[in-house]
Amino acid sequence: MRVLALTHGPSVGAGVFGDVVEAAGHELVEWCLPLGGEAPFDADVILVFGGAMHADQEQRHPWLLRELGFLEDALEREKPLFGVCLGAQLLARAAGASVHPARESEVGWHGVELTSAGIDDPVFAQLPPRFDAFQWHHYTYEVPAAAVELARSPACTQAYRLGRAYGIQFHAEVTETMVSRWLEEDPADVSDVERLREETDSRIRGWNALGRRVCTAFLETV
Repeated sequence: MRVLALTHGPSVGAGVFGDVVEAAGHELVEWCLPLGGEAPFDADVILVFGGAMHADQEQRHPWLLRELGFLEDALEREKPLFGVCLGAQLLARAAGASVHPARESEVGWHGVELTSAGIDDPVFAQLPPRFDAFQWHHYTYEVPAAAVELARSPACTQAYRLGRAYGIQFHAEVTETMVSRWLEEDPADVSDVERLREETDSRIRGWNALGRRVCTAFLETV
């Protein structure tokens, strides 16, 4: 398959999802939306990753409107989509749902619980019913009207399925190198940088194994 990864900056790439795509023999191309240009091909699968901006900041980042139009078209054509963090928020907005500041930010490792629909979902069945996920977000989304919620945290909704599209608020794709770069870029977001580094070092191997399983299941399902 031809897999298109929509990215929003140099430190927010495909992570372990990219490793899974390439290991399975699929073609992976990243399209960084802030840099402009055209989609390199009509993809079979579209992955939408995170970014430091928010999904409602089109006045500051005009290219967001173009991305929303691209995602609206992909949803209409029932393309397989997987959105992570900002990507999940953009997919929700493209489906007509609102995005807005979360009641509380989640930065670091936070508990997530699957819904009954998540437990029965072929992709989310790769995850345990309760788990600690790596998070870095200040915004959330409303679950689109036609979507099924798959996971929640005490702070907000965490995942949904909309036809052949999935959105997750947590970072199942993140690598330890990516976390280190984010800590260098936005240390003020974290109350204790060294503690988060240590916690990530102890958790990341198992977390990456779960991320690979989720991405593998998604590609096999679609």
